[in-house]
Amino acid sequence: MAHQTRNTANGDGPRTASVRGISVSYTDRGTGYPLLFIHGHPFDHSMWEPQVRALAGRGYRVIAPDLRGYGRSTVVPGTTTLDTFARDLAALLNHLELDVVGVVGLSMGGQIALELYRLFPDRVDALVLAATNPHAETEKGRRARAETAERLRTEGMGGYTDDMLVGMMSAANVRDLPAVADHVRAMMYAAPPEGAAAALRGRALRPDYIPLLKRISAPTLLVVGREDEFTPPDFTESMHVLVPDSTVEIIEGAGHLPNLERPDRFNELLRRFMEAGRRRVAGW
Repeated sequence: MAHQTRNTANGDGPRTASVRGISVSYTDRGTGYPLLFIHGHPFDHSMWEPQVRALAGRGYRVIAPDLRGYGRSTVVPGTTTLDTFARDLAALLNHLELDVVGVVGLSMGGQIALELYRLFPDRVDALVLAATNPHAETEKGRRARAETAERLRTEGMGGYTDDMLVGMMSAANVRDLPAVADHVRAMMYAAPPEGAAAALRGRALRPDYIPLLKRISAPTLLVVGREDEFTPPDFTESMHVLVPDSTVEIIEGAGHLPNLERPDRFNELLRRFMEAGRRRVAGW
């Protein structure tokens, strides 16, 4: 395929693509430099709505899918590895006739972005890793993910959501940003338990991406919330040392979801970083 960045979205509503034996639901808005947004667990494409509103139609084409097992995409019970997620996304890009894109991932989405880069480095023009842990899972973490997966499968998402909301966001932001907290809570409640459980099992098997970081040639923006308890700023700083062409930004007043807790700041950093990508691609 040619390097096609001029494809244009047809309408703002959710669309579906049949890829790799599943149906993938996605939004595709705007025209211009293409950006693929990869959501975290246990969310869906709507976690990127502030970024879609800020960028789509302003020189960017924004593609935000529901990952396999989440949102309106097909739920496949069992174990969904990062490799599976990444190959689904590559197939979606094929469906959209997009060879090269900027990639933005948060948390699990950042790990999937790393896997996408590992498998298809020539398809990633620029990389944004937000709240991302590049390390392999520990033995303790593997046990915890297995236990949580079983809990989700048997109990559903309610108790897990109530337990994890503070952590996904800082306690102060849960209190002070009720609309954002309601959005995060709603996404978590609505996540299909079997799909979320399959992803947890797959993440327990993830490789160590530290060696990959040293080989990343794409310009890379590393973002983390100052109050992130799951992927603290030290993780991001250590990644910055390893990724050759990288910039690190720590967002004050944000926890694990800086794109939702401090969307204006996140969007400012994202837009500034991606402007260089638009200049690299002729015509944008």
